[in-house]
Formats: sequence, C-alpha cells, structure tokens
Amino acid sequence: MALLRVEGLETAYGDSQVLFGISLEVQEGEVVALLGRNGAGKTTTLSSIMGLVPPRKGAVFFKNQPIARLEPFQICRAGLGYVAEDCRLFTSLTVAENLETARMNARDGSSRWGLAEVLDLFPDIRNFLDRKAGALSGGQQRMVAIARTMMGNPDLILLDEPSEGLAPLVIEAILQRLKQLKSAGQTVLISEQNLRFANELADRVYIIEKGQIPYQGTPAELNNLPQVRQQYLMV
Repeated sequence: MALLRVEGLETAYGDSQVLFGISLEVQEGEVVALLGRNGAGKTTTLSSIMGLVPPRKGAVFFKNQPIARLEPFQICRAGLGYVAEDCRLFTSLTVAENLETARMNARDGSSRWGLAEVLDLFPDIRNFLDRKAGALSGGQQRMVAIARTMMGNPDLILLDEPSEGLAPLVIEAILQRLKQLKSAGQTVLISEQNLRFANELADRVYIIEKGQIPYQGTPAELNNLPQVRQQYLMV
C-alpha cells in the first residue's frame, strides 16, 4: 500500500489552472522525484498535497486516509513534513530556536529525530546554532530548513527544489545528507530540475509538464531515453 497516493489532482490560482489531473504515489521508504522545468507545476503539486493551495478536484490519500480537504496544520500533524524552496525560516530567531519550534514526537509516540540526531545528520549546523536564521547563507538556510522539518519526525517529507540556486559544493553536501536520510529509511517526495541530483537520490521519477504527468519510471530507464529528457527536461 502506498504511503502517499495522489489521484486526478486539479489545482488553479484564480482563473488560471495549473494542474490537470496529476496522479502519483510514493511507497514507504522510497525517494520519488518530480522532475520538470520552471513553471511545469512541481511546486503547485507539493503545495496542493500539503493543503497550502487546496485542489479543486482530485484526491490525496496519506496512510490510506483522505487529506485533500484538511488544513495544512492537520496534514502536518498526520505526519507530512514540508520544506519550501524559500525555506521559510523564522529569520529573527536563532537556528536553535527554529529547530525547537518544530519539535514533535512521531505519531506512534517515538522520537527518532531529536536535536542530537538532527545535528549528527547536519554537523555544520552546530557551528551556527546561536546565529539568527536571517544571517545565514542560502545553503545554510536550506540545511536548517530540512533539519527543522526532521525535528517534527515526519513519516514523509515533501522537499521542494533543494538544489535550486546553490553552489555546486553546497548542492553536493545537501545531496550527501539526503542520501543519509534515505539510508535511514526516510520517505521523501522531492521536486527537482537538477537531473543528476535526482538520479543519485531517487528510486523512481515522474516528469511533470504543463501540469500533467507524461512519463514515469526509474532513473535508469529515463537515462536510456534521451528523447524524453530532451523533450521535457532540457532548457
């Protein structure tokens, strides 16, 4: 049974429809990548799943329970974590305070991810725990945003464009941390433009183009289809 199942999702901003029947699923323990160019509908898909932009049609099931009509805080409490592309940290709070705001036990009462575990995953954060989040670099903010989400012990993380706008060395550092998360069994749905980044991390990929899913498969299968990559992913 899929941990997350999306069926026929249609979402619009006012009169402008962005998603046209999106369907996808994520199995427990999987990392699934949603690939596409800018404006293809990646962020809107994640936002719709999280309840930030309520869909007009379609269904979203998380742990076999319908969540498409719930408020974002209710979806979060159900076990979904969300890391926005712009991080959305509390910039006037310190990094330590940002992490503390998200502290929550897992739904079964356990706490796999406390402060010590999060700092083991992101050891560099120890160097700026007392710094205001607004004073961090883009890469540092991205790491803190992921770490803060882990403090909520989510069953599944929605991760929006984690490599966007970052230097290659920072992208590599984040990739390695996400590989550790995957090794720990964390389920992730990631939106990405960076094909290499997704290939190294994902078990399966979906391509989104103009609010629809024209392709799904494994990274290996996609690598053997240059015409698909050219049509949907190349700028």
